[in-house]
Amino acid sequence: MPMRLIFFKSTKTLLAAIVCVAAIASPGSAENWPQWRGPAGNSISQEANLPTRWSEKENLTTRISLPISGTSTPAIWGDAVFLTVEEEGELKLLKIDRTSNQIAWTRKVGEGTANRKTEGSSSRAPKYHDLHNMASPSPTTDGEVVIVHFGNGDLAAYNFDGDQLWKTNLAEDYGSYTVWWGHANSPVLYKDLVISVCMQDSLADLRDEPVASYIVAHHRLTGEEVWYTPRMTEANAEECDAYTTPVVRSTPDGDQIVVMGGNQLDAYDPQTGAQIWHIPGLVGGRTITGPTVANDLVYSTVGMRGELNAFRPEKLDAGIDAARVWSYDDNTPDTCCTVVFDDLLFMVSDNGIASCLDSQSGKLHWRHRLGGDFKASPIYADGHIYFLNKEGECTVVAAADEYKEIGLNKLNDEFIASPAVSDGQIFLRGKQALYIIGDRK
Repeated sequence: MPMRLIFFKSTKTLLAAIVCVAAIASPGSAENWPQWRGPAGNSISQEANLPTRWSEKENLTTRISLPISGTSTPAIWGDAVFLTVEEEGELKLLKIDRTSNQIAWTRKVGEGTANRKTEGSSSRAPKYHDLHNMASPSPTTDGEVVIVHFGNGDLAAYNFDGDQLWKTNLAEDYGSYTVWWGHANSPVLYKDLVISVCMQDSLADLRDEPVASYIVAHHRLTGEEVWYTPRMTEANAEECDAYTTPVVRSTPDGDQIVVMGGNQLDAYDPQTGAQIWHIPGLVGGRTITGPTVANDLVYSTVGMRGELNAFRPEKLDAGIDAARVWSYDDNTPDTCCTVVFDDLLFMVSDNGIASCLDSQSGKLHWRHRLGGDFKASPIYADGHIYFLNKEGECTVVAAADEYKEIGLNKLNDEFIASPAVSDGQIFLRGKQALYIIGDRK
């Protein structure tokens, strides 16, 4: 596949970026939130003493207005907060300085506008859902570089000073996107690799050569393609589409990249792209909620509010039924990912019904109607689960097997992005602004 590296600085500058890892300031004991769903990609924070109550007048430390909108979750490292936006046809990366709570710099990465469905257009033609745009994929950082991806295919790397290290475009390299409702998968950093997924309508019923879904890895400092793996499943039409982000699973035999989408759950070697295991036949529909890894199990929800399964992949040699530990199919989420803490699994359906299950058996501990429309994934922090709905209400409950509400909070904005946590503060990205809750440690 062709690779177009775009360098805006000299080779000397790039080499400096490569060798100066030691020059990156350590964030100390404060926890960073470097990617979608946090440090381990499981929606869990190790922070303590976080706010559980806030409003427009209480514990709202900062409100930073944002240009236009996006639904990406912030990536946070030390004093740097990174966000992406789509603004009047320009796709931008913003860096916010936490010491001043001001936008430190803005970089135009590319151009694009989320196309919407028009009267008379084909139902198979790609168009963006009204709830998101080309700035839906979340940025990711390792403290040295920040990686951004947009719905037009742009994939790029920047240093913390805002210098672009490289840029390519996945849609140009591997073919135009055919996903129905707008590409939204976030990249994942694994050691020196940037791993991206594309799961989309194969159009197999409309053309001789199907459109490929795939996983691809680029070097984080140069943008060079390291490996490319096609990911063709048995799904058809919209069932091929997935908006999920991979998660890293550590096993005694090595790390795995776990992917859900196209009616299939599978894992790949992050170093080579080779498929390690796969579970087909999880038929539902397009998939939005991604997998969760915890307690040697992989939790995955079938698309379109299908069943939630807990799998132990090491037992796949004996068949899928042997690998399936349990299954649960009542009030499962369509959009929001699950979060597992100790032996408890928490989830919320898109129409606001929260549930707590035993993560080992699938037994229901409690169910409670929170109300509202949910798109943000819940997070765990300091013994609490934070459920944020679209209307700006965040219900904080005890992370326990009995329902106990700790706080009910409200901000006047629309929230699609999931919460982020760093250094004693909660970050909520709304349509109008970035809200910072609580004081730093």
